[in-house]
Amino acid sequence: MRSSAREGGPARFAARVEYDGTDFAGYQVQPGRRTVQGELEAALMRISGGSRMRVDAAGRTDAGVHATGQVIAFTLARRMPVRQLARALDALLPGDVAIHALRRVDAGFNPRYAARYREYRYTVWNGPRSPLRERTALGVRAPLDVAAMAEAAQVLVGRHDFRAFGGADRQPIRTLHGVRIRRRGRTITIDVVGDAFLRQMVRSIVAALLRVGRGEATADEIAAALGSPRRAFAGAIAPSQGLCLRRVVLGRPVRSGNGDDDDEDLYAS
Repeated sequence: MRSSAREGGPARFAARVEYDGTDFAGYQVQPGRRTVQGELEAALMRISGGSRMRVDAAGRTDAGVHATGQVIAFTLARRMPVRQLARALDALLPGDVAIHALRRVDAGFNPRYAARYREYRYTVWNGPRSPLRERTALGVRAPLDVAAMAEAAQVLVGRHDFRAFGGADRQPIRTLHGVRIRRRGRTITIDVVGDAFLRQMVRSIVAALLRVGRGEATADEIAAALGSPRRAFAGAIAPSQGLCLRRVVLGRPVRSGNGDDDDEDLYAS
């Protein structure tokens, strides 16, 4: 890949992507719908003179879900300096999508398979109605018992069959490395770190923990739900606007060693 890049052939790039998911139908391309992947591929098509190319991602976020640390990769048919490509993308992408830490990578790099784990953050505004805060957070007026939520969350940590907390999947076994709940003033954050997630899994977990925080469920009931083949709490999920793909940690280095690569990390801080 490095040799072809020097000769003007195809070059593979990776980047971290930040987006406000409010006005998107999700990451993945959908006919007739506005998506993050669609915006990225449209910008790249203009840069490449009309050639279509696929943009791979570490995760497919749902409608309304945000990201500060999504990782993508794509292949350009011709060589282009990293800084020039970054400037072109910055000029062509809409205001709710931004590229960071663009660099060249090995030809076979795919962020979906390179990701060692992913970290999502769900934000709750536990205060009076706030239109600005609640664009990227769930407004909850009732008091929440954060200590009880944190205790119940530990039931979910480890390797489990998570079919009760996610969409149907042929392989529902997932590993959660940690669930951390913190309050700062009236803002509560729920950080969920795992190797991979079922569809709507994080939002299902958050809905269950909010139930605990309101005194409507216990840690024992969370454990019982986890051991059931049926969807937990009638399939309740938290609204999408509070969820953000905060970080993707890769299992191997992604830098290709080209001299004009940026030194910034692909991960969100």
